[in-house]
Amino acid sequence: MDSQELGKYITATDGVSKPWLLVQLRLKKLQERKAEMSGDEYVKELEEIHQDLMNLGEWWVGIEDEVFGK
Repeated sequence: MDSQELGKYITATDGVSKPWLLVQLRLKKLQERKAEMSGDEYVKELEEIHQDLMNLGEWWVGIEDEVFGK
């Protein structure tokens, strides 16, 4: 699945409100641009995405069924 397909999936499933899907989209877009970037640029962007993911914390605790389904 490329970033366009993933973006369509996120839109179709109301995934814009699901931050982990947006992180996944950012990772996919970064993967697609990797060949055009220097190693330093790639690592910097990857570190930024990783930090954003870590900043999400355990936001799902207590609402696991609602967020992830049974």
